[in-house]
Amino acid sequence: MVDNYRHKGMRKRLVNEIRSKGVKDQRILDAVNKIPRHLFLDSSFLEFAYEDKPFPIGSGQTISQPYTVAFQTELLEVKKGQKILEIGTGSGYQACVLAELGAKVFSIERQKKLYEKTKVFLPKIGYRQIKLFYGDGYKGVPAFAPYDGILITAAAPEIPEKLVSQLKTGGVIVLPLGGGDVQTMLRLTKKEDGTLQEEQFGAFRFVPLLKNKSSD
Repeated sequence: MVDNYRHKGMRKRLVNEIRSKGVKDQRILDAVNKIPRHLFLDSSFLEFAYEDKPFPIGSGQTISQPYTVAFQTELLEVKKGQKILEIGTGSGYQACVLAELGAKVFSIERQKKLYEKTKVFLPKIGYRQIKLFYGDGYKGVPAFAPYDGILITAAAPEIPEKLVSQLKTGGVIVLPLGGGDVQTMLRLTKKEDGTLQEEQFGAFRFVPLLKNKSSD
């Protein structure tokens, strides 16, 4: 698990690029600067690891564009000690960013091969505190609810009601909503009466959020 001066220099350039696109939270920029993103990809793809682009990681999934990871995280407004539920673990990179902010991270993945790979990988690079689950993201992880924030990292055709029920009053869900090729990034804040206050933050492209576990 090599992380050398070249990798760190590439990360620094990536952080500057993300900052130039409007991400202001220094804690998030510091997390991106710290986490060795190249370890989340096959070693032959080093040149791609620090480009601000998504990249395939198998099982039809991608490691999200670093800017998108930072942008979604900033919308969550994570405070140290908060419980955050991530829907769609993937490579685990987003979960590590949340952990660097001091969140208690719970993350669920429907693709069994990805779940098994990430469950072994994250402790190897020092992220033993992240709790990973294999299951249907639409159902969330009710055993550890309620959550201060929920982050959905795939395109949701609708707002999953079971996730709303697992959110604290005053908590937020950040998700890309829409079943087509382009989604609208939303931040939904749960009010006292259980309804959601909606804010929109532009257009993005995500792989779809699918129901049920994979059959792998």
